[in-house]
Amino acid sequence: MNKKNKQEAQDLELVEKAQAGDETAFAQLVNTYNLRVMKIISRYVHDYNEIQDLAQDTFIKAFNGLNQFRGDCKFYTWLYRVAINTAKNYVIKQGHTVPTVDVTFDEQDHAGLQSLMKELATPEHELMSEELQDAIYVALDELSDELKVTLMLYEIEGLSYEDIADVLDCPVGTVRSRIFRAREIIKLSLTGNQ
Repeated sequence: MNKKNKQEAQDLELVEKAQAGDETAFAQLVNTYNLRVMKIISRYVHDYNEIQDLAQDTFIKAFNGLNQFRGDCKFYTWLYRVAINTAKNYVIKQGHTVPTVDVTFDEQDHAGLQSLMKELATPEHELMSEELQDAIYVALDELSDELKVTLMLYEIEGLSYEDIADVLDCPVGTVRSRIFRAREIIKLSLTGNQ
């Protein structure tokens, strides 16, 4: 059993215990996913105190709705949806529109794009230059919201096509198409910038 499958099995076991009333099991899930939930929320909200509050709200909602979790998808996929909806609802209540375009990329996100950068590198660019990285970020900013979010869920969050389809509530074929189109747009943008 690989590490990913082991984590999924462990999550499911903890969920079943939490559904049976074991609060310690749910606390373990909170410890496992708290930072990732905060990272998701930080894409919509930029105040650290609000991010912490919304992460707590996410886990409260997840705990209260845990009996509706049937294991049709991975626990993290389900929790991811709860976090996104919590963040979006907060932004809307504040009278703002939900930003999907101004997603920030930090150093950790940098690593998630390495495979895409390697694919785009030519022999002349054996060592990845800062110019190429900057060009990729500019190209990402030019993507439509649906393409950008789909590509980020795949490249940065590491979700599978099936998990992304669950999160975005669309067919797997649509996910594949969006990822393909996003990569093609980025390649075309970079070809013009090299």
